Amino acid sequence: MNKLFGLAFLMIGMLLAVSAGANFRYYAADRSASFQVVSDDNELIDLTALQPYVTYDAGKLYVDISQYNPNHNGGNGMSPNTIYVFEEMFQVSNELWENNRDDYPICVDIKSNHNKVLLFAGDYNNPIAGPGNNIKFTVEHGNPVPVGMIFNNTNVAPGMYQFQMSFEAHAGECEP
Repeated sequence: MNKLFGLAFLMIGMLLAVSAGANFRYYAADRSASFQVVSDDNELIDLTALQPYVTYDAGKLYVDISQYNPNHNGGNGMSPNTIYVFEEMFQVSNELWENNRDDYPICVDIKSNHNKVLLFAGDYNNPIAGPGNNIKFTVEHGNPVPVGMIFNNTNVAPGMYQFQMSFEAHAGECEP
C-alpha cells in the first residue's frame, strides 16, 4: 500500500514539474488605443494655410485654384501650357512638448499622387526638400516650414483636375 501511495505522489510530482515549466506559444489580449482630435489652438502638429488658394476645413487641407474657391478673386483657374510656382501655400509647424526645455523634431513626409503637381519645402530658389511628388523634411519646434507647389500645365488639356496629398509625421529627424 505504501508503494502505491509513493508511486501516486511520484506521478503527481512529475506532472507538477512538467506543467510548472510551461512555455506559452500563443498569447492574445485585447488592448485599447485612443487618439484625440483637438481644436486648432491645442494641436501638436499644425497645417496652416498661407495663400488664398488654400483652405483648412474639418481637419482637411484644400488647394483650390478655380472659381469654386470661397476666396475666389477673379479668373477661373490656370492657363494651359504654363508652369506656375506658388511659394508658401501652407506651412507645417511642430508644437510638440512646447513647455519642455528640450526640442523634439518631427519628420514630415508629404506625397502627391499627380505627376503634374510637385511639392517643395522652403524657398523655391533654396529648397529644404524637393521639388518632387514625394518630399520629406524635418520640422524643429518653433520653426514652421513653408511648403510650396509647382503646377506644370504643359500639354494639359483645359478642364478640372483633382489630386490628393497624404501627410505623415514621425517623431525624430528625417534620415538622409
